Amino acid sequence: MRKLIAVLALAVAAVSVAAVTTSGAGANDKVLAHFNLVPANAKILPCLAKYPNDPSRPPKAEVTVVKGNLNDRLVMRVSNIKPGLQFDLFTVQRSPLLATGAPDPAFPKTFGMAWYQSDVEAGSSGEGSVAVQTVLLDQIFGFDADTGLAPTNTFHLGFWFNNPADAAGCGFTGSTPFNGEHTAGPLAFVTRPNATTNLGPLCTDPVSDGGGSFHCNP
Repeated sequence: MRKLIAVLALAVAAVSVAAVTTSGAGANDKVLAHFNLVPANAKILPCLAKYPNDPSRPPKAEVTVVKGNLNDRLVMRVSNIKPGLQFDLFTVQRSPLLATGAPDPAFPKTFGMAWYQSDVEAGSSGEGSVAVQTVLLDQIFGFDADTGLAPTNTFHLGFWFNNPADAAGCGFTGSTPFNGEHTAGPLAFVTRPNATTNLGPLCTDPVSDGGGSFHCNP
């Protein structure tokens, strides 16, 4: 009986650990951000979607971020993606989209500061998940004193096709620097700015600067 109880206890513990790992948040953790990324543009959808002819099952990328004492934990899940595709996840300074999801006509064609965070893979089912643990919410930034770049926040998330050939059928040519070899494909998914603050979703505590502009309170 003692052995049986011990085995059952271990099984319950294993299920509990698996639940925390899968959800990205434990019972005492505080989820401070939950948002979706959206496809970067309609042209890329046929190369991205598992069901390109079924609008009821669009490709999805859902993010949950849990606030920690020393750093934060981000879990991203993708679904309805063409099986086997590989991507590269970055936090970036700018999104090419407006809050509505339409292209931003003022986008300067560059994403500004960018940090490589993780690889992302869609398995044989077209689903996948990845976890990143680092400083994210409200404080994520980079700077370069050598070039005079001041502290610059990266409150947006985006992921790029790892292999440019995977997007060739959608009109993409050339490459972008968004993978470890600096030979990635185009942007696949990205976040949209907040309609009021124009900041990315990794800022959860915006502060008005007056005149309609905002910064994030670290």
